[in-house]
Amino acid sequence: MRRVLLTIAAATLLAGCSQPQPAEPQGSTPAPEPSTSAAPELPPEPEPTASGPCPYLDEAFVADANGQMVSKVQTSADTPHPACFFYTLGGKLQLTVRVYSGDPAVATALVDQAAPVDTSNPANEPAGWKGGYQAVESGSVYAVAKEGNAVLVTGNQEQSIKARTVATQAIAGLGF
Repeated sequence: MRRVLLTIAAATLLAGCSQPQPAEPQGSTPAPEPSTSAAPELPPEPEPTASGPCPYLDEAFVADANGQMVSKVQTSADTPHPACFFYTLGGKLQLTVRVYSGDPAVATALVDQAAPVDTSNPANEPAGWKGGYQAVESGSVYAVAKEGNAVLVTGNQEQSIKARTVATQAIAGLGF
């Protein structure tokens, strides 16, 4: 009798498992899985808050590299490395150097925001740094990252070699 009850119980259990599941209504798609890799939150654009000098770039070097005299230099309040803003004799912004140190994902995202991988030319100077360069409405941008550091140079000159020269010197001056 016991064997008969176990057989009936097992058969009932197996029958319940093999019953077809209700089909999804046609025209509906299952909800996508939530993404676990959200884009990193980027820090706000730096703003000039104090008079220079730039702690990692010499004013005379910037004037020579960008081909314009520098009338004033301002820095941002960002730490540990402020952004540096260099102005023309006419008082217009000629060059900005933004530096980020921290999370590698944020460094890469900042570079991709300034010189998107899909639309910019690949940049790989200095050695070991990666990013992009491109013409922008007001001139050019050269942006590179390595590990958790990013350096973004935006200039009023169309020739990106000038921004690259400044970026390379900034990286050296920062000791990266």
